Amino acid sequence: MAEMDSRSIVLYPVASEKVLRLMEMENKLVFVVAKAADKRTISRAVEELYDVKVAKLNVVNAAKGVKKAYVQLTPEYSAEEIATRLGVL
Repeated sequence: MAEMDSRSIVLYPVASEKVLRLMEMENKLVFVVAKAADKRTISRAVEELYDVKVAKLNVVNAAKGVKKAYVQLTPEYSAEEIATRLGVL
């Protein structure tokens, strides 16, 4: 796992109504991530790629073999601001 770079761990952000609610209410972002990635490597990759601090991270193996990471940011960072930078909003 150490040989994977951040871009190959965090594949792309998820944009849906549910994710928009999570951004507003819980300061969370959702990403589709590599199947082989664990919580620690996902957290490091998100922090490195988006210059934020991760407060909490949950990983879900979703339908169609997709692995999603629900990333809650620390209060000093805005999930909505990051989403805007990513073009999700």
